[in-house]
Amino acid sequence: MTEHQIRNRFIPFRKADIIKMCINDSRLSKHDQNLFRRFCHILGSLIHFEFHHQVEMLKDCYSPFNPDADTRLNYDYSEQEKKEQQKKLVQTLTTILNAANFQKITKTNLEEALKEESLFKIRLGVEFKDFEEVLFYQRGQSTKQETLVKFFGLKKEPITFTNYERVVIYIKFKEQDYFKAKKQKNLYFTPGSTIIKLFQNVPKADLEMLFPNSEVRMKTIDKLIIGVPAAVSGIVLTASKLGGTILLIASVISFWLGLTQNEVKIKQQHLIALAFGLATLGGFLFKQINKFKNRKIKFMKALSDNLYFKNLDNNTGVFHHLVDTAEEEEFKEAILAYYFLLVEDRDLTITQLDETVERWFENKHNCMINFEIEDALQKLERWNLVNRDKNIIRRKNMNDAMQQLDKIWDNYFPYHKTD
Repeated sequence: MTEHQIRNRFIPFRKADIIKMCINDSRLSKHDQNLFRRFCHILGSLIHFEFHHQVEMLKDCYSPFNPDADTRLNYDYSEQEKKEQQKKLVQTLTTILNAANFQKITKTNLEEALKEESLFKIRLGVEFKDFEEVLFYQRGQSTKQETLVKFFGLKKEPITFTNYERVVIYIKFKEQDYFKAKKQKNLYFTPGSTIIKLFQNVPKADLEMLFPNSEVRMKTIDKLIIGVPAAVSGIVLTASKLGGTILLIASVISFWLGLTQNEVKIKQQHLIALAFGLATLGGFLFKQINKFKNRKIKFMKALSDNLYFKNLDNNTGVFHHLVDTAEEEEFKEAILAYYFLLVEDRDLTITQLDETVERWFENKHNCMINFEIEDALQKLERWNLVNRDKNIIRRKNMNDAMQQLDKIWDNYFPYHKTD
């Protein structure tokens, strides 16, 4: 398999590695390296505290809809309150996904994906009317190439496809009344519930396999593989086992209808031959139906095997995964912007700072990224670590910056003694 890089917002290094990469850049003195480590530590602690609040908010919003909850609700939410909770859940989750540098898969993207041929040779059907709301987000888009084997290994065809390193899916099912009206039974999900799932290494053409109500459908080629031999065998079988009996019965019917004057009598051996032929035909049909079912089971196994290895997390577990990722992305963006403002021997404009970071990754670490410069600067400005002089960005020195972060940390837990 070959892979072509695409500039993504995601920075594909751990925050601990980013710190080491900056220090190993050899542009800080020994003294400043120690200060920089301490600066990174307190900055990371502040960001971690802020995101802890986010994950608690997500868990609270999700509690009325969580199908996996092992705790009891001690409050009955009204329908209006549930709608407000759902809206807040989507807003908070979207904020976290953006912070984690995920990008939304639009309805148009999804429709394009559903039209593309599956890499797993599976055709799936999805009933979108079962859902009240669907959201898809992806991160780490790349172009890959694989070789598909067709016609029992006789033909090998190279294929280029878009791959998503991470995919998050959010689905809100319709309520029970909808499924009762459809007379749909044996549901594998709870009506009215909300599911959130995280997957890895998903080809764009196979996004439909992530839906919980996807059904395996036979492709035309698969129907032909089963149907054509079955039809030919059925004709031969019918002609050899039932041909004489069918002609005899046709003659009897013709006599009854007055189409012929020759009376035909059905003897016991004819009835035995008919029964034997029908039993043989019934066995043949049963065998063909089993072939169809077995082929469908084979496709379902291929689907479940792929999902088993692609699924990373579910429901509340996704919150912790995403918040941890968002926390790392926020830290990496902020620390990279501050580091290059610290080590460059000149004033930098926003554009120059953006290009400096991207060029550093590309030249020194063989990695192409689309650095989120505005996000990084907004965070540093919020903490009062940098300021803008028109288009020029100026930063505080590390001592002043650490005092500022320490002040922010102390004010997170204000305590006023009361009498």
